[in-house]
Amino acid sequence: MTLVHHNGKTESGNLAQQRPRVLIADDQPSILDALELLLGPEGYHIEKARSPRSVLAALQTGSFDALLIDLNYTRDTTSGQEGLDLLTQIKTLDSHAPVIVMTAWANVEVAVEAMRRGARDFIQKPWDNARLLTILKTQIELHRAVRRAQHLEAENQILRGQGYPELIATAPAMQPVLHTIHRIGPSDANVLITGEHGTGKEVVAQMLHALSPRASRSLVAVNTGALPEGTFESELFGHVKGAFTDARTERIGRFELADGGTLFLDEIANVPLRQQAKLLRVLETGEMERVGSSKTRRVDVRLLSATNADLRSEVEKGRFREDLFFRLNTVEIHLPPLRERREDIPLLAAHFLNRYAARYRKSIAGLDPGALQVMLHYSWPGNVRELDHTMERAVLMARGSRIEASDLGLDQPRTTAQALEDMSLEAVESILIRKALARCNGNVSQAAEALGLSRGALYRRMEKYGI
Repeated sequence: MTLVHHNGKTESGNLAQQRPRVLIADDQPSILDALELLLGPEGYHIEKARSPRSVLAALQTGSFDALLIDLNYTRDTTSGQEGLDLLTQIKTLDSHAPVIVMTAWANVEVAVEAMRRGARDFIQKPWDNARLLTILKTQIELHRAVRRAQHLEAENQILRGQGYPELIATAPAMQPVLHTIHRIGPSDANVLITGEHGTGKEVVAQMLHALSPRASRSLVAVNTGALPEGTFESELFGHVKGAFTDARTERIGRFELADGGTLFLDEIANVPLRQQAKLLRVLETGEMERVGSSKTRRVDVRLLSATNADLRSEVEKGRFREDLFFRLNTVEIHLPPLRERREDIPLLAAHFLNRYAARYRKSIAGLDPGALQVMLHYSWPGNVRELDHTMERAVLMARGSRIEASDLGLDQPRTTAQALEDMSLEAVESILIRKALARCNGNVSQAAEALGLSRGALYRRMEKYGI
């Protein structure tokens, strides 16, 4: 079975369909009403504020495509200082918000100062309707273009270079998996994908996304096991400029990137306990805040998660929240290890062989029967991922037109003292890791404990040795 991933529209499609939200601020109700009468029929969603405090309160609870603000709010005040101070506070809350200031003829110098402080343009009172509409439309289009560029760049950084491998599944053990994927793929149900390291959990997530109504939107994948606890919130929820020492610019989090699409959280068991409550809140309410911001943002995300740990056991031990487990586990898909679906090994090997032969421009006809026999009898502690790396190495090592058993590097290691003396430290370490994974049936947590390593340290070594 083949999965073809099509990455379609991101936030840009959504933005084009949304009514622009504009916050207008003035202390005179007649001005607010006149602006609403002008802008409402033009398709703008209007919110009104009569004081700087009201403006800041609105920004704390919502996002706007533009702000149209007066520079004076206290009766008989014409200095514009209130508006300038408000503008500084607005830029602190949202540095990208396009602010257009309104000023009387006598306050043009104040308007110029507002431009220096970050205002995008200014309107003179009494305003010209056509000019006001043109300025507002231009600034909103520019703001949305910047947001689209930010989302695309952040998305490209995550997805750049990622391939979407095929799911080859003909073994009887894989049929229940395929049936479940096709039953629940078109739904919005949260799915927990379980199985040993390297069994293809991310491929299943890609299939579920491709079958869903969200297929034209983004699939954003996050390996939570690789996230240090200190950056977890920033990676998932984003942060504002100045939120912490290294926060030199705003950052869009993975939840926002996946808005309207699918978020895949791999190694979900590694989420720190104190962060699980924040993750649960987003799943229950669809609401979140960037680190350093009190502004609540809403996201519409389908969550797919994966783990090779026994989450039920983690719940019993108090290391994983039961309410979060139930929220993640609307449906569970368990992937069998490669040793339980050996019927797929020849097809998988041929698939990877063809890929790497083309990549490295080597003319290789296929596998020698002896090589296939070795592969069918090997335990594959690293599962499909290890098979993938093994075939890449074999293609590189092959001297003839067919892959020989010696090209695979899967011979059982010699155990004599002399054999160990002939090996490098890295070779011995690789053998010990494979043996530990085999004894623990591919459970990375158990293997790490047996080897005296942290999960992260073992993952780094597995990546190094292609396991």
